[in-house]
Amino acid sequence: MELAKTSSSIMLSIGAVERDTGLSKDVLRVWERRYGFPKPLRDANGERVYPTAQVDQLRMIRRLMDAGHRPGKLLALPESDLADLDSRRVSAQRNSAIPEVHSQIMGYLRAHDAQGLRLSLSQMLIKQGIQHFAVDTIAVLNRIIGERWSTGDLEVYEEHLYTECIRAVMYGAIGAMPRHHVDPRMLLTTFPNEQHGLGILMAEGILAAEGATTISLGTELPIGDIAAAAKAFSVHIVCLSFSSAYPSKQAVAGLASLRAMLPAGVDIWVGGALARRLRKDADGFQIVAELPDIVSVLRAWRSSRFANSEAAAVVEELSANL
Repeated sequence: MELAKTSSSIMLSIGAVERDTGLSKDVLRVWERRYGFPKPLRDANGERVYPTAQVDQLRMIRRLMDAGHRPGKLLALPESDLADLDSRRVSAQRNSAIPEVHSQIMGYLRAHDAQGLRLSLSQMLIKQGIQHFAVDTIAVLNRIIGERWSTGDLEVYEEHLYTECIRAVMYGAIGAMPRHHVDPRMLLTTFPNEQHGLGILMAEGILAAEGATTISLGTELPIGDIAAAAKAFSVHIVCLSFSSAYPSKQAVAGLASLRAMLPAGVDIWVGGALARRLRKDADGFQIVAELPDIVSVLRAWRSSRFANSEAAAVVEELSANL
C-alpha cells in the first residue's frame, strides 16, 4: 500500500473526486481494479486519495465519455493520446454553430441574467408547448451546455444556473397542467450515483402532457426503495434515466435486481444517453433510446391495455388537443 507523500501536492479524497468529475466512487474503484487507473495513494487512515494530475486526467476522460467515447478504450490510451483526442474534440465543438434561438439563451447565461434567462425559457415553453420545448429546446441546450462546459467556455456555476432555471420553468409548467389521472401511473427516478435529473424532468413533462399520472421522486433512489415506492403508489411503469457516464454493467445489474423485486405487471422503461448503448432486446425492461420515442411507447402501452375503454377516449381527446 503506497502512502500519500507529505508534500505540497494536493490530494483529493474519493468523495471530492466524485463531486469534481461526476464519476461515482463505484466507477473509480472498478476502473482502478479493472484498468489500473486511477492509481490512488493512501492517507494516514488508509483511505484513497488522488493527486491532482490524476483528477485532471479523469476530468478529460469524463469529457470524452460525454462526447460518446467508450471508457474501456479511453482508459487503454496513453495520456498523450487522450490529450490529443480531447484537443480535437474541443476544436470541433468551438467551431460548431449554435442556432440563433439557443444563442439567445446562452447570451442570458453568460451575462448572468437569471431573470432574463428564466423569462426567455418560459416564453419559449409557452410558444412551443411542453413536449416540443423538451425535445427541441432543452435537449439541444443540454448538449450545447455540456460542450461549452467541457471546453472550458462555461463555468460550473453557470451550468448550475442553467439547470436551476430549467427546473423552475419545467416544474411550473407541469404543476399548472390539468390532471386527468389517466393510466398509466408512472414513477420517475434514477439509481444511486446517477445525479443527472434533467432527463427524468424532461420525460415527466412529455408524459404529463400526454395525460399520464407521473410521480417524480428525484434522483439517486436506492433500488430497494424504488421497488417499495412502486408498490406504495401502485404504479404501472417505473421510468429510469441514465447519463452516458453511468457504467453499463452496473446499470444492467441494477435493472435485473429491480426487475426481480417488482411484480411482473410493472414495466421498467430505461432512457437517457446510456440507453442507446444497451441491448435493444434486453429482457425485463423497455429501452427508450430517444426522448421523442417516449410518446409512441406510451401510446403503444395504452393500446395494449385499455383499447375501446372510456380511458382510451379521454386519451384520444388529450392527443387531439396537443
